[in-house]
Amino acid sequence: MMDVKNGPLVDAHFHIYTQSMPTADDAWHRPTHDATIDQVLALQAENGVSFGVISAASIYGLYNDYVRRAVKAHRNLRATVMPDFNWDIRTMEAYRDEGFTGVRFLWRPKETLPDVTSEEYRRFLRRCVDIGWHVHLTDRPHRIAASIEALENAGVDVILDHMCLIDTDEGVNDPGFKACLAAIERGKTWVKMSGGFRFTHAGLADKVAKELVATAGWDRLMWASDWPFAGFEGQVTYADTVTQLCKWVPDASMRHCIGGRTALKFYFT
Repeated sequence: MMDVKNGPLVDAHFHIYTQSMPTADDAWHRPTHDATIDQVLALQAENGVSFGVISAASIYGLYNDYVRRAVKAHRNLRATVMPDFNWDIRTMEAYRDEGFTGVRFLWRPKETLPDVTSEEYRRFLRRCVDIGWHVHLTDRPHRIAASIEALENAGVDVILDHMCLIDTDEGVNDPGFKACLAAIERGKTWVKMSGGFRFTHAGLADKVAKELVATAGWDRLMWASDWPFAGFEGQVTYADTVTQLCKWVPDASMRHCIGGRTALKFYFT
C-alpha cells in the first residue's frame, strides 16, 4: 500500500457497471463480468483510497441510473456523465446537486468530430460553465490540439484521460503530446495519470509520465486506477495501479498532490 500519511488518496477515474445494464448500440466493449460499486469500494479500502470519481462508461451511453444510485449512497464519490443535448438547465443542475461534476466527450473512436461552434454545442457548453462542470476529453493524437483549443474557447476546464494516450511512434515528441503540455501550462487543462497499460509502444508510458510530472506535477495531474481495466481484464490489478503511481512519482510531497490533493480540490470543493 502506498504511504498516505500526508493525506487521502483519490481515484480520479474508475467505472462501475453490471452485465444486466443496457449497452449502447455502438459499444466498443461488452463486459463479461460485473464491476460493482461494492467491489471497487472494497478494493479502494484495501489500497488506502478514501475518495473516488466514477467515470462515465461510454458503452452504456445515456444510462446513468446505477451511477446515480452509487453517488447518492456514498458521499465520498463524484462522477461524470455522458452528454444528452436534450437536457435543460434544471436537469443538469439536478445531476450536479447529486454529485456529478462534468461531462465526458469520448471523441477518440469518432471518424469525424462534432462542430463545437454549433448552436447545440455552444448552448450545452455554456451551461456546463454556468454550473461549474468540466469536460472530460478523449481524442486522437492528430486532433487533440484543436479539440482542446475549441473547448478552452468555449470556457470550460478540460481533463485528459490516460496521460493523453498519445501512443504513437513519435511518443513524447508527437505534436499532439506537445500540444497537451502547452494546454496544461495555459491553465485550463488537467491530465489523469492512468492507463499506462493501454500504451502499445514499449516504455512509452513511463516516458510520458516523466514529461508530465516535469511539466505539471504539482497542480495539474491526478492519479486514477481505470478499474476494472476494460479490455485488459485479468492483466492488471488495483494494487498495480497504486504501485505505478509510486514509480511515476517518487517524490512523496508531489505524490501527495497528484494522488490526492489536486483531485480533492478539483472534484470535492
